[in-house]
Amino acid sequence: MMHKVKDYTDLRRDPHNGAIVNMNSLDHEKYVARRKVNHKEHQKVQTIEDEVANMKDDINEIKSLLKELINGSK
Repeated sequence: MMHKVKDYTDLRRDPHNGAIVNMNSLDHEKYVARRKVNHKEHQKVQTIEDEVANMKDDINEIKSLLKELINGSK
């Protein structure tokens, strides 16, 4: 039998292993949904950072080619 955790209505302690278990499945579902949203946002940010890095590389290459073109025409 699970024991109530003081001051928490939805938490129980498993006497066999001491684990605290949330008995409110709605809270768990909300937590999982928040994690999924956070993961997607992190992926978006990572994609944007990668694209910006690629654009920087492209700009540097263009600058280098322009310098070669200018120096070659003198």
